[in-house]
Amino acid sequence: MRRYLWLVIVAGGVCANLFAAEPAATESAIPVATHDWPWWRGPSRNGVAPAGPVAPVKWSATEGIRWKAAIPGKGHGSPIVVGQQVILNTAMHNPDRQMVLAFDRDSGKPLWQTLIHEGGFVEKQNEKSSSANSTPACDGQRIYVNFLSHGAIYTTALDRQGKQIWQTKINDYVLHQGFSSSPALFGPLVLVTADTKGGQGVVAGLNRETGKMVWSHARPALPNYPSPIILNAAGKEQMFVIGCDKVTSIEPLSGSMNWEFDGATTECVTSTVTDGTHIYTSGGYPKNHLAAMKADGSGTVVWEVPARVYVPSMILQEGRLYAMLDAGVAQCWKSDTGEELWKQRIGGTFSSSLVLAGEAIYATDEGGKTTIFRATPKGFHLLGENQIAGEVFATPAICGGRIYHRVAEMIDGQRQESLFCIGSGE
Repeated sequence: MRRYLWLVIVAGGVCANLFAAEPAATESAIPVATHDWPWWRGPSRNGVAPAGPVAPVKWSATEGIRWKAAIPGKGHGSPIVVGQQVILNTAMHNPDRQMVLAFDRDSGKPLWQTLIHEGGFVEKQNEKSSSANSTPACDGQRIYVNFLSHGAIYTTALDRQGKQIWQTKINDYVLHQGFSSSPALFGPLVLVTADTKGGQGVVAGLNRETGKMVWSHARPALPNYPSPIILNAAGKEQMFVIGCDKVTSIEPLSGSMNWEFDGATTECVTSTVTDGTHIYTSGGYPKNHLAAMKADGSGTVVWEVPARVYVPSMILQEGRLYAMLDAGVAQCWKSDTGEELWKQRIGGTFSSSLVLAGEAIYATDEGGKTTIFRATPKGFHLLGENQIAGEVFATPAICGGRIYHRVAEMIDGQRQESLFCIGSGE
């Protein structure tokens, strides 16, 4: 019997019933199996792995690998895991194609691949970018993906067999560094953001069944890269968008603006986290920036430090904020005051976001080394270091005692992406 986590949105919080046989009667309930990782930053949208079997802390390219599957093309989007499927985006050149792939969760066997766009690639991107940077999202019935193609952002819905159901153009897009915003699911909606340096940026809510735009807001004509994130803060569900020099809170179902204040840099990448009272913004242009802002609409910035947490999203647990600076320094602060508790140089350069599984924080650098350390305020405590030689920009999905990792290796002098399943699990 499968166990499901029903995210039931009610006034005042999120009620989690781990063993409910039927969903609660609310339009905002989305079923998530307890051993799944259905969208960017996992089931709770905060980088925390669901409870379950213990994830491994030791592996190599040849040890501790359950299976390995070749990924055609190139992408930096992270895998998601839903039911028996592991799903991710990719882009192939000559001919230019953007696709969605599905693999069997237990064996790594390819299940299907679906062409979403053909041609229309923009070649002049940041060297760390790709034409498939976004992470899919799945509500159990449909898979939702974002791509930049032919000078515009499109959101597309597929069924679980890979058949396209609908496709909606979000806005015209002028490329600056790249496009990486992933779709978020809430109630009957798919939530998307597309901030662009030229033309008109957009944040919007689309009907999950039809792709029809239910609501939208114009955004400043500035480059920016975060995904929309829905968190319970200040006693209610809020959708947060950071960057374009603003911190913005939106009521996700209606699209009504809760509040918007100065409190971020122009260009951001990370997805914010919350302790219920504060949200945490970070950016890297035009300045290094990490700040705690009250989530009550007061616009109060409680603390701020000049740390460069530009790309890797952070972890918050039990009143402590953990970050991996882009330049390879792990750091821990008290989340309410900003008091530094410890920091430790790890080395390497980081783009992959942190994931917390149990008491272990997983941090993978761009060279494929994963450093695992304990989530504790009592100093840096190393739990493991594991190397798969290659290149990593995606964030691993950790669920059911397994780690699903997207790694680009050099094989016979050629770049080859692979999806690794690390560990055994149930």
